[in-house]
Amino acid sequence: MKRKALMPVLLVLVFALTRIPGLMPPNFSAAYAFLFCAGVYFTGRAGWWVPLTVMAVTDLGLCAYYQWFKGIDAFQPHLLVPYIGYAGLIWLGRRFKPEASFLSLLGGGVLGAFLFYLITNTAAWFFNPFGNPEYTKDFAGWLIALTKGTAGYPTTLEFFRNTLTSGGLFTGLFVGAMKLGEAMEKEEEAESEEEEAGEPEAGEAEPEEAPA
Repeated sequence: MKRKALMPVLLVLVFALTRIPGLMPPNFSAAYAFLFCAGVYFTGRAGWWVPLTVMAVTDLGLCAYYQWFKGIDAFQPHLLVPYIGYAGLIWLGRRFKPEASFLSLLGGGVLGAFLFYLITNTAAWFFNPFGNPEYTKDFAGWLIALTKGTAGYPTTLEFFRNTLTSGGLFTGLFVGAMKLGEAMEKEEEAESEEEEAGEPEAGEAEPEEAPA
């Protein structure tokens, strides 16, 4: 399998491993980079259904883990809300081309993480599935949802920091791996072409040595 085809598979596997419960700090996730990079590198409809399917399967696995082993009622309708953000990250990724520069793609990944944070926290404020009293339906309540969050939990600004940091870190790792794989593949192709150019064509006799 060529590196260009292998790298997206590795991208999916690495992301799936990062979803193991307790492996990452809160909101420190490879999901933002995975979804953005899937939009960049996966072609056609696969750019939509592959990442969304991976998210759905891993989400179901997480819900089953918390339901069966932690006794938490994890299968809740509000868990579908982040999929709006997931689709937004894929859409943003599809605005970029794989040939774009590393810095351009890194900036896109960070922007995607920021937009995901904005969308999901706005949705948490608007729908307020847990009935948080701080999330009043006005500008002040929305601002609290984006900065302070609800009592008894770390502030949403801490989550925001982890979101941006992980979005930039994993986007850099994924894009860097893709760029490296492409560069190595081009180098191998160039070496192969040089070797072919140096070999005599079929039926062409090699030049004889001149007599001493």
